[in-house]
Amino acid sequence: MSDYQSSKSKKNTFFGGAAILAASSLMVKGIGALFRIPLGNILPDEVMGDYNAAYNIYNFFLTISTAGLPVALSKTISEANTLGRRNQVDKIFRVAFTTFLTLGLISFFCMTFLSRQMADVVISNPKAIHCIQSLAPSVLCVCVISSFRGFFQGHFNMWPTGVSQVIEAGCKLFLGLALAFWFVKAVNDPEMGSVGAIIGVSFGSAVALVFLVFVFLRHRRQTDRLPANDTPDSSGTILTNLLRLAIPITIGSAATSLVTLIDTKLVMSQLTTVFQTVDGLALNADGSGPALDAARGLYGIYSKTMSIYNLPFSMMVPLTACIIPAVSAALTRRDHKEAQKISESAVRVGLIVAMPMGFGLFALGGPVMGLLFPAIDTSIAGPLLSTLGLTSVFVAIQLLCNSILQANGMVNLPILAVVAGGVTKILVNYQLVGNPDIRIFGAPVGTLCCFAIIDALELFFIRRGIPKPPRFLRCVFKPLISAAVMAAAVYAVYGLLTGPVGLGNALSTLGAICVGVVVYLVLVLALRVLSKDDLALMPKGDKIAKVLHIQ
Repeated sequence: MSDYQSSKSKKNTFFGGAAILAASSLMVKGIGALFRIPLGNILPDEVMGDYNAAYNIYNFFLTISTAGLPVALSKTISEANTLGRRNQVDKIFRVAFTTFLTLGLISFFCMTFLSRQMADVVISNPKAIHCIQSLAPSVLCVCVISSFRGFFQGHFNMWPTGVSQVIEAGCKLFLGLALAFWFVKAVNDPEMGSVGAIIGVSFGSAVALVFLVFVFLRHRRQTDRLPANDTPDSSGTILTNLLRLAIPITIGSAATSLVTLIDTKLVMSQLTTVFQTVDGLALNADGSGPALDAARGLYGIYSKTMSIYNLPFSMMVPLTACIIPAVSAALTRRDHKEAQKISESAVRVGLIVAMPMGFGLFALGGPVMGLLFPAIDTSIAGPLLSTLGLTSVFVAIQLLCNSILQANGMVNLPILAVVAGGVTKILVNYQLVGNPDIRIFGAPVGTLCCFAIIDALELFFIRRGIPKPPRFLRCVFKPLISAAVMAAAVYAVYGLLTGPVGLGNALSTLGAICVGVVVYLVLVLALRVLSKDDLALMPKGDKIAKVLHIQ
């Protein structure tokens, strides 16, 4: 096979994998919306705040256990496969699996037996203790799940990851909502509603794990027939190589989760203090009371906006999962031009998806929240979501930059960027949330400033540290123009439909969104945002290019 054919085959594998994960991600996010939106309507604002606060604890332990190792696992397996070392691949997985299991057990015991201390001290919300305990089984299952997903992604086989994610989300949807509804409506215990929802999360993780074990065993039966005569490295050497890559990534991701935890505590404590000292609400010796409940209510509204804010940049997960092994394989062959092309295409496609969603949320923050959560106070939720909509674009860029840096072996630099952004977020939130005139509205501003700083630093690192860096300006300009024009269009259409036409919020919002979709698609085609080269790298891309008349 020629170098060109090999290169094209690798790229098709990459974008084929990305397409599989993108499809599953769309399904998962759709299921997630079907879960979080009804859940937000079932649970009171205060209880939703408890749910989200416990999730921040969960995400911290999950980050420590799984942030770096799946990346390291997929990268090292991809490199070993490129060199034809099948025995090395098998041993890498065995070492990684043992490590994942150990970390999962440690996290499980911490969340089970130290939950009270975490609720009281870490997040300043003693009401979240049962939520933390209910998430403990899930963190164990997801740790083990991550070993199998990293293994398959290292083989450029993305469908087990995609299917397992859909299974996990589906179980969470049906069981979690059912239990939440039962506790709130039948048992009349709203605070246990969040626990019911979390039980669904843990059950979904367990079912996804069973599925991945089955697929892995079937894969092993097939590969055991293949010849393998390479001598694998020692377990210590493999573990050292995995940790050398994983630890910096984990530290960077853990820094983000730690900042989120600190931010949760800071926002809750600042809000509680303001309600106590300015509004005169009582606060009991054990930390409970009207001041805490008022803070929980505002944080709960913020949590509901966060569930929508997560959608745009969460679509980057398929691309980021595929970038690292694909670029690593190209660099192993010393093909820097191919690595650049893959990175640029990933950035362009990623922003084509993230930018219209982020700008759309900015333009229709209040109407969207009113549509999804009819009982919510849109005067609070609307501005929060609008600010978070812009923030989601910056988060998407950060995820793409992180993957590019990690694939090029620059795993330490993102840590510096995250620390700088995290410090910025804490300082901004401390000043703004503690201001009686701003309060919860300061929280998304701090997040926006945080990721703006991170993006600026990581783009600088990419520009200076990679021999053939992706040309970001070329990738960003056309999607930015298209998204900005679309946002202006949806804002104007919504105003027209609610004003002169006299339609209600629901119909006006849906109408504006439909117009926005059409406007954006027209602009993407007219401005030729997607190049023929981008489409040629995707499954059936040549046919898509012909249909869209892209030269």
